[in-house]
Amino acid sequence: MAKQFYTAQDLSELLSVSESKAYGLIRTMNEELQNQGFLVVRGRAPAAYVEKRFFGLSGEDG
Repeated sequence: MAKQFYTAQDLSELLSVSESKAYGLIRTMNEELQNQGFLVVRGRAPAAYVEKRFFGLSGEDG
């Protein structure tokens, strides 16, 4: 089953960045989502949003 949320460790591996950088990215993405009216989970980023923001993929693209 595919992950619904990425942790800082997941993002660190996926994007080849440090864990502290990954935490900063999660914080930024969660602020963006919160400003759009979504609920967020601290320390986690929705996998679909990460894929959209970094790779330009939507849920339908695969």
